[in-house]
Amino acid sequence: MKTSIRKGLIKGSFAICAVASALATPIASAQQEPSQPNDAQGNISIPDDVKLFAQNNPNMRRATAVVNGDVITGTDVDQRLALILAANENKVGEEEKTRLRLQVLRNLIDETLQIQAAKAADIDIKQAEIDQTYARVAGQNFGQNPGAMDAYLVRVGSSPSSLKRQIRGELSWQRLLSRNVAPFINVSDDEVKEVMNRLQAAKGTDEYRLGEIFLASNDQDDAQVGENARKIVEQLKGGGSFVAYARQYSQASTAAVGGDLGWIRLAQLPTELASAASDINPGQLVGPIKIPGGYSILYLIDKRKVLTADPRDAVLALKQVSINFPAGTTQAQATARAKTFATTMQTAKGCGAVDEVAAKLGAQVVANDQVRARDLPGPLQNAVLSLSIGETSPPFGSISEGVRVLMLCGRDDAPNASGPNFEQLQSQMEDDRINKRAQMYLRDLRRDAVIEYN
Repeated sequence: MKTSIRKGLIKGSFAICAVASALATPIASAQQEPSQPNDAQGNISIPDDVKLFAQNNPNMRRATAVVNGDVITGTDVDQRLALILAANENKVGEEEKTRLRLQVLRNLIDETLQIQAAKAADIDIKQAEIDQTYARVAGQNFGQNPGAMDAYLVRVGSSPSSLKRQIRGELSWQRLLSRNVAPFINVSDDEVKEVMNRLQAAKGTDEYRLGEIFLASNDQDDAQVGENARKIVEQLKGGGSFVAYARQYSQASTAAVGGDLGWIRLAQLPTELASAASDINPGQLVGPIKIPGGYSILYLIDKRKVLTADPRDAVLALKQVSINFPAGTTQAQATARAKTFATTMQTAKGCGAVDEVAAKLGAQVVANDQVRARDLPGPLQNAVLSLSIGETSPPFGSISEGVRVLMLCGRDDAPNASGPNFEQLQSQMEDDRINKRAQMYLRDLRRDAVIEYN
């Protein structure tokens, strides 16, 4: 059983639901008679000398399913798979695509069970609510233009109806948990105070924000699971999306939030994971790591010190000045022009004069006074944080995207970090318990479901 800390449910994440843990019933030690499929305690018993009396037909593809009477079609699977492939820029091999297709089918089965459970509890998600959420997602990604998102989904091989079904599943499950689980979750004041005291005691120590993909294994499938984990690492190193792979493959409860474990200290992790995480920097990947119960792949999202102000939390007012290169520009020509551009920009006397200087260069200027330093790419963070008001960063960019500089026009440093207040911490702890109970709820739905594969 995995022992690392799991982050609680994040509401409104619109992620494809993750596969839950493997069989809760432990496999017995296979020393009993083969004729006894179960021992006295009800544990599954498997003999050492397993002989298969039939083989799966490799030409039979179980691409569709009927879940308690509701049909999941091949088109449903294809359109949901298309979203994952688009997130990975279609850099997925055929073998990997086959595994993804099976995972998508399992996810759609879970989604169907969640919608059915909500309906059985007389929870009705109105179409207007789904459309409103869809429009909000479009606004976040396509500038308040649902039509642009419709066109994008069709272009990548998916459809608006596929995403809206996913939204229906998310809203149905959240509403069901709010009614049947959340009211029965209680976190006492003493529990919250104990956690707050531990945070204060840990002030100044390192804290890590980690992403994890966990694959469960046992003695029978350990080699195969390990090989699958290595293939996932190869895909990630080749440019695959960690969040997308975590949502599809991780068997931890954090799969629905892209594997995000949240902010934790290494002491909270198993020894194997803590040792691996201590040797990587933000943006780096490590794994697969063999741990009791399976394999983990870790991605270090960020690092900070507990309850200590971080310069990267400063809010910056920036002006970006950029120039583009005409088609056919050589590397030498681009380097020379970038040098001239940077030298000229240094003559600008602060942000008030930058537009005039940019106009002489034929450059474009964009202003933003709400940029968090933490959100800048790693190499730029230190460069910009070291600037004084009115100074410009070194030039950066490429021949295809042009060259740009950033001028610092203002900076509001982060206040001293005080950590979450009592109510925030209590809410986090409640969400964590709701998430654990939700996994048990979904496990029971799977166990009782009648599923026919076609």
